[in-house]
Amino acid sequence: MLEIKHLYKRYGRFLALNDMNLHVEQGELFGFVGSNGAGKTTTMRICVGLLEATSGEVYIGGQDVLQSRKAMSERIGYVPDFFGVYNSFSALEYLEFFASAYGIYGDEAKNLCLDLLKLVKLSDKANADVNGLSRGMKQRMCLARALVHNPDILFLDEPASGLDPKARFELKEILKNLSSMGKTIVISSHILPELAEMCTSVGIIDRGHMVLKGTIDEIHRAAALSSPLLITVAEEGVDDTFAFLQEIPNVHKVTAQGNRLSVVYDGNREDETALLKQMVNRDLPVYSFNRQEGSLESLFMQIVGKNKKPSGKGGQR
Repeated sequence: MLEIKHLYKRYGRFLALNDMNLHVEQGELFGFVGSNGAGKTTTMRICVGLLEATSGEVYIGGQDVLQSRKAMSERIGYVPDFFGVYNSFSALEYLEFFASAYGIYGDEAKNLCLDLLKLVKLSDKANADVNGLSRGMKQRMCLARALVHNPDILFLDEPASGLDPKARFELKEILKNLSSMGKTIVISSHILPELAEMCTSVGIIDRGHMVLKGTIDEIHRAAALSSPLLITVAEEGVDDTFAFLQEIPNVHKVTAQGNRLSVVYDGNREDETALLKQMVNRDLPVYSFNRQEGSLESLFMQIVGKNKKPSGKGGQR
């Protein structure tokens, strides 16, 4: 459904997007995560026509939308991180106003807008003044607004920002429902665990470049593999084990507390199995060997470079 190819955005000497590539399937609920300034909003604004790319291509359903503003307006719905509402309108009038922009009027518009208010769980607020709605309600109403023309894909920039837990849960359920109806949805956030709760897949962007993309299961596995190995050995084997681990290519740092060693190790599951076999063959007295439970937060911090592994071998006793 969405294909971004070699997208660049330059502001003078600053490169906001650096060869951004992304593929999102039809019906996917994709989470776009990165720290502030990583390039999430820039990418979205280019995709929806609010910014001009320095170079690159964006396809929606095989159509190059950067070359066709008409296709862009018809196929894309957008909810920005900061949205304005017309306070003199009721919720229904607000949606009917935007329906008219797409040539939908009269009973057709009213019925459509009432259906959209029902979809976003605001039926009881149809005649309420927009100004009196909570932030969470306004967010849902803006989502309904983005659906007025039945777009193929929705872009939501930081949709849960500033919402309380109840409003966040309601938004999450609505987005899952839309995804089950076949809508393709792209959501941005700087909080990886938040996206993992609602998305089918996630991509992590850093310095304008996609550095990791996968299903939620794959992201969780990556989080597990980003955590240190915890190895417990007999007291008399600590020195030999410490020295042995220091020579393993995928080991970047070893620390020891008593007979328990923590190992920064970037091998995969097969590498771990081979390492354990080597330790047994060397007659090292291993009591236990396992990964520390991984967290999405630590994975994110490592990827965006705020918790980089040491560049060379390291040890601590």
